[in-house]
Amino acid sequence: MNTDFTYSIKRIVFDEHYTPADNTRITTNFANLARGERRQENLRNAIKMINNRFNALASWDNPKLDRYSVELDIVHVDIDVDGSGKTFPTIEILQTTIVDHKTEQRIEGLVGNNFSSYVRDYDFSVRLLEHNRDKAQFSVPDDFGDLHGKMFQAFIHSNAYQQHFKKPPVICLSVSDNKTYHRTENQHPVLGVEYLPNESSLTEHYFKKMGLAVRYFMPPNSVAPLAFYFFADLLSDYSNLELISTISVMETFQKIYRPEIYNANAAAGECYQPSLQHQDHSLTRIVYDREERSRLAIEQGKFAEEKFIKPFQTLLEQWAANYA
Repeated sequence: MNTDFTYSIKRIVFDEHYTPADNTRITTNFANLARGERRQENLRNAIKMINNRFNALASWDNPKLDRYSVELDIVHVDIDVDGSGKTFPTIEILQTTIVDHKTEQRIEGLVGNNFSSYVRDYDFSVRLLEHNRDKAQFSVPDDFGDLHGKMFQAFIHSNAYQQHFKKPPVICLSVSDNKTYHRTENQHPVLGVEYLPNESSLTEHYFKKMGLAVRYFMPPNSVAPLAFYFFADLLSDYSNLELISTISVMETFQKIYRPEIYNANAAAGECYQPSLQHQDHSLTRIVYDREERSRLAIEQGKFAEEKFIKPFQTLLEQWAANYA
C-alpha cells in the first residue's frame, strides 16, 4: 500500500484585489472579508489594521511607526490520497512576509497563522453532531480527530512542506468563551503576559492530535489573550519580527470576528472569562456575519464527508492504522 500522499501547494496573494478560489472554505477569515459590496474596502481596512499593529509592536528604530508592512500569501494545499491525480482541498494556512522599508529587505515571516480545514469541519459539524444525536449527555468519540491529526502531521513532515517552508507552523486562535484564564508572572517582550486556562478544551485535545502544544499570551496593548499552537518551542524558535507578524495578522482578524473579546473597551484582568455577550466593546468598520459562518460550517463538513471521507474511507482507515 502507498503510504505517501501527494501534495500540491498553491499560493494566492491576499491583498485588496483578492478573490477567494472556488474550493476555499467560505467561512475562513480571509475569504469572509472578500465578499459583498464592500469587499475591497474591507480588505484595504484589514491590511491597514495589520500594518499599524505590526509597527506599534515593532517600534524600536521606527520613530514614525511606518517602517514595516506585512504581505500575506494564502497557502492552499490539495491532497491526492490514491495516486489517481484527483485532489481534495485539505488545508489553507497563511504565510507572512515582512517588508522593511528602511533596509529594503524582505524577511520571511511565519507560516500557519490562520488554519482552515474541511476535515475539521466534518469532525466538528457532522461527526460530533451525529455522535451526540439523541444522547442526554455530550460525549466525544475515542478516535475523534485521529485521522485529521495524522494527516496534518504527515503534511508537516512531508518533502513538499520542507521544500516550501523553513520552520514549523504556528497557528493562532481566539480563547474559548467557556473557560477561565489566570494571569501569570511570566512576560515576553513581544508575546506579552502569559495566561493559564483553568481546564483543557476539546480544541486543545484536537490540536494535540495534530502534534501541537498551546500557550496563551496577551500581547502589549491587547485586551485579551490569544492561543498560540506550536510544535517545539514558541519562545526560542521564532524571531521577534516573526512573532509580531502572527500577532498583527491574527489579532486583526479577531477584532473583526470577535469584537466582544478582542475589541473590548477594557483589558483582561488577573482572572479572565471571555464572553461573546460582552456589550462594552467597539466595532471595526468591517462587516461580518457570524450566523452565516455557523450554517456554512455544516455545509462544508458535509462536502468533506461526501467528496473525501466516504469515497476514500477504507484507504484512509488503512493509512491511519499504519501511520506512525
